[in-house]
Amino acid sequence: MSSIIDKATDFVQNLLSNELGKNCLYHNITHTLRVYKSTKEIIENTTLTPEDGEILLLSVLFHDTGYIKGCYNHEKESSKIATTFLKENNINETIIEKVIFCIMATKIDAQPKNDLEKIIRDADTSHFAKKYYKESSELLRQELKKANIKNFNKEEWLTENIIFLKSKHTYYSDYAIKYWNPKKEENLKKMMKARKNNKKKKEEEKKQLQKYLKSKDPERAIQSVFRITLKNHIKLSDIADTKANILLSVNAIILSIALSSLIPKLDNPSNQHLIIPTIIFIIFTVITMILAVLATRPNVTSGKFTKKDVENKSVNLLFFGNFHKMTLDEFEWAMNEMLLDKEYIYSSMTKDLYFLGLVLQRKYSLLRITYNIFMIGIVAYVLGFAIAIALVEN
Repeated sequence: MSSIIDKATDFVQNLLSNELGKNCLYHNITHTLRVYKSTKEIIENTTLTPEDGEILLLSVLFHDTGYIKGCYNHEKESSKIATTFLKENNINETIIEKVIFCIMATKIDAQPKNDLEKIIRDADTSHFAKKYYKESSELLRQELKKANIKNFNKEEWLTENIIFLKSKHTYYSDYAIKYWNPKKEENLKKMMKARKNNKKKKEEEKKQLQKYLKSKDPERAIQSVFRITLKNHIKLSDIADTKANILLSVNAIILSIALSSLIPKLDNPSNQHLIIPTIIFIIFTVITMILAVLATRPNVTSGKFTKKDVENKSVNLLFFGNFHKMTLDEFEWAMNEMLLDKEYIYSSMTKDLYFLGLVLQRKYSLLRITYNIFMIGIVAYVLGFAIAIALVEN
Protein backbone atom coordinates (compact mmCIF):
# COMPACT_ATOMS: atom_id res chain seq x y z
CA MET A 1 0.00 0.00 0.00
CA SER A 2 1.40 3.39 -0.96
CA SER A 3 2.02 6.19 1.52
CA ILE A 4 -0.81 8.31 0.10
CA ILE A 5 -3.30 5.60 1.09
CA ASP A 6 -1.90 5.62 4.63
CA LYS A 7 -2.13 9.42 4.81
CA ALA A 8 -5.66 9.42 3.40
CA THR A 9 -6.77 6.75 5.88
CA ASP A 10 -5.45 8.75 8.86
CA PHE A 11 -6.94 11.97 7.48
CA VAL A 12 -10.42 10.49 6.91
CA GLN A 13 -10.48 8.73 10.29
CA ASN A 14 -9.62 11.98 12.10
CA LEU A 15 -12.07 13.99 9.98
CA LEU A 16 -15.06 11.69 10.49
CA SER A 17 -14.27 11.07 14.16
CA ASN A 18 -14.04 14.77 15.02
CA GLU A 19 -16.37 16.61 12.61
CA LEU A 20 -19.14 14.20 11.71
CA GLY A 21 -22.53 14.91 13.30
CA LYS A 22 -23.99 12.54 15.89
CA ASN A 23 -26.99 11.88 13.65
CA CYS A 24 -24.82 10.01 11.13
CA LEU A 25 -25.43 6.57 12.59
CA TYR A 26 -24.82 4.76 9.30
CA HIS A 27 -22.65 7.02 7.13
CA ASN A 28 -19.69 7.12 9.48
CA ILE A 29 -16.18 5.71 9.78
CA THR A 30 -17.52 2.18 10.36
CA HIS A 31 -19.35 2.24 7.04
CA THR A 32 -16.32 3.74 5.27
CA LEU A 33 -13.99 1.03 6.58
CA ARG A 34 -16.48 -1.70 5.62
CA VAL A 35 -16.71 -0.36 2.07
CA TYR A 36 -12.91 -0.05 2.03
CA LYS A 37 -12.60 -3.71 3.01
CA SER A 38 -15.14 -4.78 0.36
CA THR A 39 -13.26 -2.75 -2.29
CA LYS A 40 -10.01 -4.48 -1.41
CA GLU A 41 -11.82 -7.82 -1.67
CA ILE A 42 -12.81 -7.06 -5.27
CA ILE A 43 -9.39 -5.57 -6.17
CA GLU A 44 -7.63 -8.71 -4.94
CA ASN A 45 -9.85 -10.83 -7.17
CA THR A 46 -9.53 -8.78 -10.36
CA THR A 47 -6.73 -7.80 -12.75
CA LEU A 48 -6.76 -4.06 -12.00
CA THR A 49 -3.49 -2.13 -12.25
CA PRO A 50 -1.95 -0.89 -8.98
CA GLU A 51 -2.78 2.67 -10.00
CA ASP A 52 -6.47 1.85 -10.53
CA GLY A 53 -6.48 0.03 -7.22
CA GLU A 54 -5.14 3.12 -5.46
CA ILE A 55 -7.72 5.35 -7.19
CA LEU A 56 -10.50 3.07 -5.96
CA LEU A 57 -9.20 2.97 -2.37
CA LEU A 58 -8.80 6.76 -2.29
CA SER A 59 -12.30 7.19 -3.68
CA VAL A 60 -13.76 4.87 -1.08
CA LEU A 61 -12.00 6.62 1.78
CA PHE A 62 -13.37 10.02 0.75
CA HIS A 63 -16.75 9.03 -0.72
CA ASP A 64 -18.79 9.91 2.41
CA THR A 65 -16.62 12.64 3.97
CA GLY A 66 -19.09 15.22 2.61
CA TYR A 67 -21.50 14.19 5.37
CA ILE A 68 -19.64 16.54 7.68
CA LYS A 69 -21.42 19.32 5.71
CA GLY A 70 -24.80 17.56 5.69
CA CYS A 71 -26.49 14.74 3.79
CA TYR A 72 -27.64 16.76 0.76
CA ASN A 73 -25.18 16.75 -2.17
CA HIS A 74 -22.64 15.06 0.06
CA GLU A 75 -20.94 13.48 -2.98
CA LYS A 76 -20.08 16.95 -4.28
CA GLU A 77 -18.71 17.98 -0.88
CA SER A 78 -16.78 14.71 -0.65
CA SER A 79 -15.20 15.48 -4.04
CA LYS A 80 -14.11 18.91 -2.82
CA ILE A 81 -12.53 17.46 0.34
CA ALA A 82 -10.76 14.76 -1.68
CA THR A 83 -9.51 17.30 -4.25
CA THR A 84 -8.07 19.59 -1.58
CA PHE A 85 -6.33 16.73 0.20
CA LEU A 86 -4.88 15.18 -2.97
CA LYS A 87 -3.61 18.51 -4.30
CA GLU A 88 -1.91 19.21 -0.99
CA ASN A 89 -0.16 15.86 -1.39
CA ASN A 90 0.93 16.59 -5.00
CA ILE A 91 -1.25 13.97 -6.68
CA ASN A 92 -1.56 14.63 -10.43
CA GLU A 93 -4.77 15.98 -11.95
CA THR A 94 -5.58 12.81 -13.90
CA ILE A 95 -5.78 10.71 -10.75
CA ILE A 96 -7.76 13.40 -8.94
CA GLU A 97 -10.24 13.54 -11.80
CA LYS A 98 -10.74 9.77 -11.72
CA VAL A 99 -11.23 9.85 -7.94
CA ILE A 100 -13.92 12.51 -8.34
CA PHE A 101 -15.70 10.46 -11.03
CA CYS A 102 -15.68 7.42 -8.75
CA ILE A 103 -17.06 9.40 -5.80
CA MET A 104 -19.86 10.87 -7.93
CA ALA A 105 -20.68 7.36 -9.18
CA THR A 106 -21.84 6.47 -5.65
CA LYS A 107 -24.93 8.68 -6.05
CA ILE A 108 -27.99 6.48 -5.73
CA ASP A 109 -29.28 7.23 -9.23
CA ALA A 110 -25.90 7.23 -11.03
CA GLN A 111 -25.07 4.72 -13.77
CA PRO A 112 -21.45 3.43 -13.74
CA LYS A 113 -19.55 4.11 -16.96
CA ASN A 114 -16.38 2.03 -16.42
CA ASP A 115 -14.95 -0.78 -14.31
CA LEU A 116 -13.77 1.52 -11.51
CA GLU A 117 -17.20 3.08 -11.11
CA LYS A 118 -18.84 -0.37 -11.17
CA ILE A 119 -16.54 -1.62 -8.41
CA ILE A 120 -17.07 1.35 -6.08
CA ARG A 121 -20.84 1.14 -6.52
CA ASP A 122 -20.75 -2.58 -5.69
CA ALA A 123 -18.53 -1.99 -2.67
CA ASP A 124 -20.76 0.82 -1.41
CA THR A 125 -23.73 -1.58 -1.36
CA SER A 126 -21.80 -4.68 -0.36
CA HIS A 127 -23.67 -4.75 2.97
CA PHE A 128 -26.67 -6.16 1.08
CA ALA A 129 -24.69 -9.40 0.86
CA LYS A 130 -23.22 -9.37 4.37
CA LYS A 131 -24.29 -10.88 7.67
CA TYR A 132 -24.42 -7.42 9.23
CA TYR A 133 -27.01 -6.23 6.68
CA LYS A 134 -29.89 -6.16 9.17
CA GLU A 135 -27.83 -4.15 11.67
CA SER A 136 -26.61 -1.60 9.10
CA SER A 137 -30.08 -1.28 7.58
CA GLU A 138 -31.56 -0.37 10.97
CA LEU A 139 -28.83 2.23 11.51
CA LEU A 140 -29.69 3.79 8.15
CA ARG A 141 -33.40 3.91 9.11
CA GLN A 142 -32.55 5.67 12.35
CA GLU A 143 -30.24 8.09 10.52
CA LEU A 144 -32.98 9.06 8.04
CA LYS A 145 -35.34 9.65 10.96
CA LYS A 146 -32.90 11.82 12.93
CA ALA A 147 -32.04 13.85 9.82
CA ASN A 148 -35.78 14.48 9.21
CA ILE A 149 -35.49 12.99 5.72
CA LYS A 150 -38.03 10.19 6.13
CA ASN A 151 -39.55 8.54 9.17
CA PHE A 152 -40.14 4.88 8.32
CA ASN A 153 -41.57 2.51 10.87
CA LYS A 154 -40.00 -0.95 10.91
CA GLU A 155 -42.67 -2.51 8.72
CA GLU A 156 -42.45 0.28 6.12
CA TRP A 157 -38.66 0.06 6.14
CA LEU A 158 -38.76 -3.69 5.60
CA THR A 159 -41.04 -3.23 2.58
CA GLU A 160 -38.86 -0.40 1.25
CA ASN A 161 -35.75 -2.60 1.45
CA ILE A 162 -37.48 -5.52 -0.25
CA ILE A 163 -38.59 -3.29 -3.13
CA PHE A 164 -35.12 -1.77 -3.44
CA LEU A 165 -33.27 -5.09 -3.49
CA LYS A 166 -35.78 -6.72 -5.86
CA SER A 167 -36.21 -4.03 -8.48
CA LYS A 168 -33.81 -1.13 -7.97
CA HIS A 169 -30.46 -2.58 -7.01
CA THR A 170 -28.00 -4.57 -9.07
CA TYR A 171 -24.36 -5.57 -8.82
CA TYR A 172 -22.17 -4.67 -11.79
CA SER A 173 -18.72 -6.22 -11.37
CA ASP A 174 -18.15 -9.88 -12.23
CA TYR A 175 -16.89 -10.63 -8.72
CA ALA A 176 -19.92 -9.10 -7.00
CA ILE A 177 -22.34 -10.83 -9.36
CA LYS A 178 -20.71 -14.19 -8.72
CA TYR A 179 -20.05 -14.02 -4.97
CA TRP A 180 -22.25 -11.30 -3.48
CA ASN A 181 -25.45 -11.57 -5.47
CA PRO A 182 -26.36 -15.07 -4.10
CA LYS A 183 -25.87 -13.81 -0.54
CA LYS A 184 -27.92 -10.73 -1.32
CA GLU A 185 -30.71 -13.02 -2.55
CA GLU A 186 -30.51 -14.96 0.73
CA ASN A 187 -30.94 -11.73 2.71
CA LEU A 188 -33.83 -10.78 0.45
CA LYS A 189 -35.55 -14.11 1.10
CA LYS A 190 -35.08 -13.63 4.84
CA MET A 191 -36.71 -10.19 4.63
CA MET A 192 -39.60 -11.50 2.56
CA LYS A 193 -40.11 -14.30 5.06
CA ALA A 194 -39.99 -11.79 7.92
CA ARG A 195 -42.59 -9.61 6.20
CA LYS A 196 -44.81 -12.65 5.62
CA ASN A 197 -44.47 -13.66 9.28
CA ASN A 198 -45.27 -10.10 10.37
CA LYS A 199 -48.36 -10.06 8.19
CA LYS A 200 -49.42 -13.45 9.52
CA LYS A 201 -48.82 -12.26 13.08
CA LYS A 202 -50.91 -9.14 12.50
CA GLU A 203 -53.74 -11.16 11.03
CA GLU A 204 -53.61 -13.50 14.00
CA GLU A 205 -53.63 -10.56 16.42
CA LYS A 206 -56.60 -9.08 14.56
CA LYS A 207 -58.47 -12.37 14.82
CA GLN A 208 -57.67 -12.60 18.51
CA LEU A 209 -58.90 -9.04 19.04
CA GLN A 210 -62.13 -9.73 17.15
CA LYS A 211 -62.60 -12.91 19.15
CA TYR A 212 -61.99 -10.99 22.37
CA LEU A 213 -64.46 -8.26 21.42
CA LYS A 214 -67.10 -10.82 20.53
CA SER A 215 -66.64 -12.51 23.87
CA LYS A 216 -67.20 -9.23 25.72
CA ASP A 217 -70.55 -7.56 26.31
CA PRO A 218 -70.53 -4.30 24.32
CA GLU A 219 -73.31 -2.82 26.46
CA ARG A 220 -70.98 -0.67 28.55
CA ALA A 221 -69.31 0.86 25.49
CA ILE A 222 -72.69 1.63 23.89
CA GLN A 223 -74.01 3.15 27.11
CA SER A 224 -70.88 5.30 27.42
CA VAL A 225 -71.38 6.62 23.88
CA PHE A 226 -74.98 7.62 24.58
CA ARG A 227 -74.15 9.07 28.00
CA ILE A 228 -71.23 11.21 26.76
CA THR A 229 -73.08 12.40 23.65
CA LEU A 230 -76.19 13.32 25.66
CA LYS A 231 -74.04 15.18 28.17
CA ASN A 232 -72.37 17.15 25.36
CA HIS A 233 -75.76 18.02 23.82
CA ILE A 234 -77.09 19.31 27.13
CA LYS A 235 -73.91 21.32 27.75
CA LEU A 236 -74.15 22.92 24.31
CA SER A 237 -77.82 23.74 24.94
CA ASP A 238 -76.88 25.43 28.24
CA ILE A 239 -74.20 27.47 26.47
CA ALA A 240 -76.68 28.57 23.80
CA ASP A 241 -79.22 29.62 26.46
CA THR A 242 -76.53 31.54 28.35
CA LYS A 243 -75.50 33.41 25.20
CA ALA A 244 -79.13 34.28 24.42
CA ASN A 245 -79.71 35.48 27.99
CA ILE A 246 -76.62 37.70 27.83
CA LEU A 247 -77.88 39.35 24.65
CA LEU A 248 -81.37 39.69 26.10
CA SER A 249 -80.09 41.29 29.31
CA VAL A 250 -77.68 43.67 27.58
CA ASN A 251 -80.28 44.87 25.08
CA ALA A 252 -82.94 45.21 27.77
CA ILE A 253 -80.61 47.50 29.75
CA ILE A 254 -79.75 49.48 26.59
CA LEU A 255 -83.43 49.84 25.69
CA SER A 256 -84.46 50.94 29.18
CA ILE A 257 -81.71 53.58 29.22
CA ALA A 258 -82.72 54.80 25.76
CA LEU A 259 -86.39 55.04 26.73
CA SER A 260 -85.77 56.77 30.05
CA SER A 261 -82.89 59.11 29.20
CA LEU A 262 -82.52 59.62 25.45
CA ILE A 263 -86.06 59.71 23.99
CA PRO A 264 -87.43 62.42 26.36
CA LYS A 265 -84.71 64.76 25.13
CA LEU A 266 -85.58 64.35 21.44
CA ASP A 267 -88.44 66.86 21.63
CA ASN A 268 -85.85 69.55 22.10
CA PRO A 269 -85.24 71.23 18.68
CA SER A 270 -81.48 71.17 19.29
CA ASN A 271 -81.59 67.36 19.41
CA GLN A 272 -83.68 66.76 16.29
CA HIS A 273 -80.65 65.41 14.42
CA LEU A 274 -80.49 62.48 16.88
CA ILE A 275 -83.97 61.13 16.06
CA ILE A 276 -82.94 58.91 13.11
CA PRO A 277 -79.87 57.35 14.86
CA THR A 278 -82.04 56.69 17.93
CA ILE A 279 -84.76 55.01 15.88
CA ILE A 280 -82.14 52.84 14.13
CA PHE A 281 -80.66 51.91 17.49
CA ILE A 282 -84.04 51.01 19.06
CA ILE A 283 -85.16 48.97 16.02
CA PHE A 284 -81.99 46.84 16.03
CA THR A 285 -82.16 46.46 19.82
CA VAL A 286 -85.78 45.23 19.69
CA ILE A 287 -85.02 42.81 16.81
CA THR A 288 -82.05 41.42 18.76
CA MET A 289 -84.22 40.88 21.85
CA ILE A 290 -86.95 39.14 19.82
CA LEU A 291 -84.44 36.77 18.22
CA ALA A 292 -82.81 36.06 21.60
CA VAL A 293 -86.23 35.12 23.00
CA LEU A 294 -86.97 32.91 19.99
CA ALA A 295 -83.62 31.10 20.50
CA THR A 296 -84.61 30.12 24.04
CA ARG A 297 -88.36 29.69 23.56
CA PRO A 298 -89.37 26.02 24.07
CA ASN A 299 -91.51 24.15 21.57
CA VAL A 300 -94.74 22.60 22.85
CA THR A 301 -95.58 19.12 21.51
CA SER A 302 -98.82 17.14 21.63
CA GLY A 303 -97.75 15.05 24.64
CA LYS A 304 -99.70 12.00 23.47
CA PHE A 305 -98.96 8.66 21.87
CA THR A 306 -101.05 5.68 20.82
CA LYS A 307 -100.67 1.98 21.47
CA LYS A 308 -99.88 1.56 17.79
CA ASP A 309 -97.00 4.07 18.13
CA VAL A 310 -95.46 1.93 20.85
CA GLU A 311 -95.96 -1.32 18.94
CA ASN A 312 -94.34 0.25 15.85
CA LYS A 313 -91.54 1.70 18.02
CA SER A 314 -92.17 5.09 16.45
CA VAL A 315 -92.54 7.12 19.65
CA ASN A 316 -89.62 8.27 21.80
CA LEU A 317 -90.71 7.69 25.41
CA LEU A 318 -87.54 9.28 26.75
CA PHE A 319 -88.72 12.78 25.79
CA PHE A 320 -91.34 14.28 28.12
CA GLY A 321 -93.02 16.11 25.26
CA ASN A 322 -94.29 12.81 23.89
CA PHE A 323 -96.09 11.63 27.05
CA HIS A 324 -96.90 14.57 29.35
CA LYS A 325 -100.64 14.31 28.54
CA MET A 326 -100.83 10.55 28.98
CA THR A 327 -102.12 8.80 32.12
CA LEU A 328 -99.66 7.09 34.47
CA ASP A 329 -100.98 3.62 33.58
CA GLU A 330 -100.55 4.23 29.87
CA PHE A 331 -97.05 5.55 30.39
CA GLU A 332 -96.03 2.61 32.64
CA TRP A 333 -97.33 0.12 30.09
CA ALA A 334 -95.41 1.83 27.27
CA MET A 335 -92.19 2.01 29.32
CA ASN A 336 -92.41 -1.68 30.21
CA GLU A 337 -92.84 -2.52 26.54
CA MET A 338 -89.77 -0.48 25.68
CA LEU A 339 -87.61 -1.90 28.49
CA LEU A 340 -88.33 -5.44 27.31
CA ASP A 341 -86.96 -4.59 23.86
CA LYS A 342 -83.26 -3.64 23.69
CA GLU A 343 -83.60 -2.51 20.08
CA TYR A 344 -86.46 -0.15 21.07
CA ILE A 345 -84.35 1.32 23.89
CA TYR A 346 -81.43 2.09 21.58
CA SER A 347 -83.80 3.42 18.93
CA SER A 348 -85.38 5.78 21.48
CA MET A 349 -82.00 6.98 22.71
CA THR A 350 -80.85 7.58 19.16
CA LYS A 351 -83.99 9.58 18.37
CA ASP A 352 -83.55 11.55 21.57
CA LEU A 353 -80.02 12.54 20.52
CA TYR A 354 -81.11 13.32 16.99
CA PHE A 355 -83.95 15.67 17.97
CA LEU A 356 -81.76 17.33 20.59
CA GLY A 357 -79.34 17.98 17.77
CA LEU A 358 -82.06 19.59 15.70
CA VAL A 359 -82.96 21.85 18.62
CA LEU A 360 -79.29 22.82 19.00
CA GLN A 361 -79.04 23.57 15.29
CA ARG A 362 -82.04 25.91 15.51
CA LYS A 363 -80.72 27.63 18.64
CA TYR A 364 -77.22 28.24 17.27
CA SER A 365 -78.54 29.38 13.88
CA LEU A 366 -80.80 31.95 15.59
CA LEU A 367 -77.97 32.99 17.89
CA ARG A 368 -75.64 33.61 14.96
CA ILE A 369 -78.28 35.80 13.27
CA THR A 370 -78.93 37.59 16.59
CA TYR A 371 -75.26 38.42 17.18
CA ASN A 372 -74.89 39.61 13.58
CA ILE A 373 -77.93 41.92 13.88
CA PHE A 374 -76.68 43.24 17.23
CA MET A 375 -73.27 43.97 15.70
CA ILE A 376 -74.80 45.63 12.61
CA GLY A 377 -77.11 47.71 14.84
CA ILE A 378 -74.21 49.03 16.91
CA VAL A 379 -72.25 49.95 13.77
CA ALA A 380 -75.33 51.53 12.12
CA TYR A 381 -76.07 53.60 15.24
CA VAL A 382 -72.50 54.87 15.55
CA LEU A 383 -72.36 55.76 11.85
CA GLY A 384 -75.80 57.41 11.98
CA PHE A 385 -74.80 59.38 15.07
CA ALA A 386 -71.54 60.50 13.46
CA ILE A 387 -73.28 61.55 10.23
CA ALA A 388 -75.96 63.47 12.19
CA ILE A 389 -73.33 65.35 14.22
CA ALA A 390 -71.39 66.15 11.05
CA LEU A 391 -74.49 67.52 9.30
CA VAL A 392 -75.35 69.74 12.27
CA GLU A 393 -71.84 71.17 12.44
CA ASN A 394 -71.90 71.96 8.71
